[in-house]
Amino acid sequence: MTNTPLTIKETQKGILEKDFSSVELVDTYLERIEKNKDLNAYITVCDEAAYKKAKEVDQLVKSGEENLIEKFPLLGVTVGHKDLFLTKGIRTTAGSKVLESYIPPYSATVVERMEKAGAVVLGKTNCDAWAHGASGENSDFGPAINPWDKDMVPGGSSSGSAASVAAGLSLVATGTDTGGSIRQPANFCGIVGLKPTYGAVPRYGVIAMASSLDSMGSFGKSVNEVETIFNVTRGEDGFDSTVKNTELFKPKSRMKIGIPKEYFVEGVDSEIADKVMEVSKVFEKTGIELVQISLPHTKYAISVYYIVQPAEVSSNLGRYDGIRYGNPRVSFGAEAKRRIMLGTYVLSAGYYDAYYLKAQKVRSRLIEDFEKAFNGVDAILAPVSPTPAFKIGEKAEDPLKMYLADIFTAPANLAGIPGLAMPSGFNKNKLPLGFQLLGPRFSEPVLFGLGKLYEDETNYKPGLPKL
Repeated sequence: MTNTPLTIKETQKGILEKDFSSVELVDTYLERIEKNKDLNAYITVCDEAAYKKAKEVDQLVKSGEENLIEKFPLLGVTVGHKDLFLTKGIRTTAGSKVLESYIPPYSATVVERMEKAGAVVLGKTNCDAWAHGASGENSDFGPAINPWDKDMVPGGSSSGSAASVAAGLSLVATGTDTGGSIRQPANFCGIVGLKPTYGAVPRYGVIAMASSLDSMGSFGKSVNEVETIFNVTRGEDGFDSTVKNTELFKPKSRMKIGIPKEYFVEGVDSEIADKVMEVSKVFEKTGIELVQISLPHTKYAISVYYIVQPAEVSSNLGRYDGIRYGNPRVSFGAEAKRRIMLGTYVLSAGYYDAYYLKAQKVRSRLIEDFEKAFNGVDAILAPVSPTPAFKIGEKAEDPLKMYLADIFTAPANLAGIPGLAMPSGFNKNKLPLGFQLLGPRFSEPVLFGLGKLYEDETNYKPGLPKL
C-alpha cells in the first residue's frame, strides 16, 4: 500500500472493512516519514508505540465488537503531537536543546484523551523552540519545511504539525495557538486548523508558553477532522482550572457574517484580500448576510500581544534552571532569550504600569470590540496572514517583521475566542491561500457548520503536494 487515506472517515472505513489493517497503515506512514525526512516535520518518531497501539486497534476490529466508532471516535487515526505535548515515556523537547533528553512521566490530557479514543501516535512534531515563532525557523532541531514549496516556511510555531498533515506524514496533528500558531501554519500549508475557545480544551501537560493565551487545537485535511478531535479533547479534566464544561453555541437558521474593515488594510497581499472576498460571495450565495463591521482597536493588538506574551513567557521559563531537569540556561536559543528579557523588562519595577498594566487595559478594549461585533453577527470572516508563506531566511534576521506575521491572528488569542483556518486555493506562485472564521466564545459548532458549508459549496477535496 503506497497511498494513505486523507480523512478520518476513509481511514476508519478501510480498517473496519479490512481493506487494510492499522499495522499496515502505520507501515505506510512510517515509510512516508522516512522518505520525506528532508521536511524535518518530526523531532522524534516512535515506531514502537505506534505499532503497539495499531495492534490493539486491529485486535478490537478482529473481536467483532459492535459500535466501535461510537466507542472509539479516533479508532486507527494516526497523529503527530506537537513537541510541547507531554507524552509518557516518549521524549518531549519543546523544540529546545534545554529539554533535549527529557522523557516525561505522564501525558497531557489531550494526548490521553486521544489515545483512549483510539488514536495511534506516530511521533512528536517539530516546532519553534518553546513555541516562540511564526515560521518554524526557531527550532533548535532545524526548521521544518513547507511541503508545497521547499524554499518556503510552513509557518509557526506548530510548523512540523502543519507540514506533517499537509504532506500525509500523519492523518491529523495537535498544535498550540498562542498568537496564531495553528491558524497561520494551517494557512501556509493549505490545511484546516482549529484554535478553540480559551478554556474549552485542557492545557494540562502541555509545556506553557503564555498561560492566558495558550489554546490546544489541531490540524486536519477537512473540518470533520478538527471537529472530531475537539469533541474528544474538550471539557474539564480536574487539572486545568480555566476549563469549564460550558454549553456550546448552536448554529442559527439565518446567519450573518461580519467582514472587519481593519483586516483589509495597506500591506495585505492583494491576492489574499481578493480570495477572502471571493469566499464571502460563496457564503452570500447560500443566503448568509454579509455585514461590514469595525474592530477599531485591532491596530493595537500586536503591541499588546508582544507585551503580555513575553511577560508570561519570562515567568513560565523561570522553572528551567538546569537543576530540577533539563540542561542549563545557556542552552536557550536567541529568541527565547529575547522574550525572557522583554518580559522581565515590562514586569520590572517602574515599567509595570507603563507597559504591562496599560497593555492589559487595551486588551479589555479588544475584547469589547469583539463582544460588540458579535451582538450583530454570528461569525467574522478575515484573512489569516497578510502574506502567503515566505522564504526560509527572509525574516529570520528581523524579529519585528516576523512578529507582524501574527497581526491578524493574535487578536483572537487576546480575546479568548475560537478561530478556524480554512484553505481556499492557491496563488499565482502555487502557494496555499486561505481564510479564518472567528466566533464568540464557545461557538465552535457555528464555525464547523460554516466551514463544512464552504467545503460543500466549493466541492472541496483534500489533496497532497507532489513530494
